[in-house]
Amino acid sequence: MRVNTKSLLAAGAVAVVATLGLASCSAGDSGSDGDASSSGTLTVWVDAERVDALKGAAEAYTEKTGVKVDLVGKDNADIKDDFIQQVPTGKGPDITMGAHDWLGELSTNGVVAPIELGDSAGDYLPVAVDASTYEGTVYMLPYAVENIAVLRNADLVPEAATSWDDMIKKGNAAGLAQPFVVEQGAEGNPYHLYPFQTAFGAPVFGTNDQGYDPEDLQLGNDGGLEFAKWLGAHGKTGTGQFNTDVDADIAKQAFLDGTAAFWLTGPWNVGAAIDGGVNVAIDTVPSPTADPASPFAGVKGFFISSESKNKVAANDFLVNYIGTEDVQLELFKAGNVLPALSAAAETASEDPIVAGFAAVGAEAVPMPAIPAMGSVWQYWGIAEADIINGADPVATWQKLTADVQAAIQ
Repeated sequence: MRVNTKSLLAAGAVAVVATLGLASCSAGDSGSDGDASSSGTLTVWVDAERVDALKGAAEAYTEKTGVKVDLVGKDNADIKDDFIQQVPTGKGPDITMGAHDWLGELSTNGVVAPIELGDSAGDYLPVAVDASTYEGTVYMLPYAVENIAVLRNADLVPEAATSWDDMIKKGNAAGLAQPFVVEQGAEGNPYHLYPFQTAFGAPVFGTNDQGYDPEDLQLGNDGGLEFAKWLGAHGKTGTGQFNTDVDADIAKQAFLDGTAAFWLTGPWNVGAAIDGGVNVAIDTVPSPTADPASPFAGVKGFFISSESKNKVAANDFLVNYIGTEDVQLELFKAGNVLPALSAAAETASEDPIVAGFAAVGAEAVPMPAIPAMGSVWQYWGIAEADIINGADPVATWQKLTADVQAAIQ
């Protein structure tokens, strides 16, 4: 495997680790979850589906340094809560796999340590590094970037739409009463509607030199009100393009059946479309304004435990082994999600489907990771669902802004 040498860690870091014993005891005693306790061991919690993808890196690191890397497969649904609970007790791993939008919660609980990317920071997609940074500090080694895009049935509509209006026009010209479909549900789905909201100049938060600024709520600006009115105009009492009766399964079936030519969704649904015989093309999200429609990006990566006794070795393993093209491509093969490392992303983008998502991802912005986002999502979705179902857009959006402001204070 190739080893990335562009890091703040000097070439002699491994020798320092061995000599000073920084890679001695792992955080905690051995247990059913694979907690490391023996000398020279790094315990890494990994999504069970990606253990095999990391075996080569683990073996290479052990061969080079003598530090054993113990890969422990974990249920992705449990890994975050287990990490938060076990790290303070000294029983957690040295490294865990996770998602960038956990960062606010992990940081607030004091369970993660900073990561030194050094010069290698420039080797990653910008959105990946942005997402890995919380309050000005990098806490995650990114390995994948995921975002939504528009899947187009190229047999029904041969050319990409240039705008929202053009998309509807092309779908109608193909004889479709419902050209476009996106999952919503009774509680709304602001994640999927966010690109349209950003097109009106209404991000959820403003930003500063440390990332998102939770004190700068932009949701309720003038653009937000314009978005709310636009959403209402295309809801139940308008054109009907947005419908809370449409859940994920209904949206998928409409696209598979050919009753909808455009489907706003993520890479996780591409396989079903291709298996269903659809000639799939990937397009940017068509904007309802003159400005781009920027979706959220979700970034996956690895965190170092704040209680790890092996922080130098853990940083070395992540930056110089997980942060290599070969390993990131292995992770790509396991999950089919665009690699965070630019060179690996370029290789993966030889597939036109991946390239399509990557092009849209270049316009994406990281999901906010602040701890209050749980409350924000709840109010946000309900407000959008109400607007779609005919509630007054301006009054509903203004109440949303007030509710969110109260939740984050």
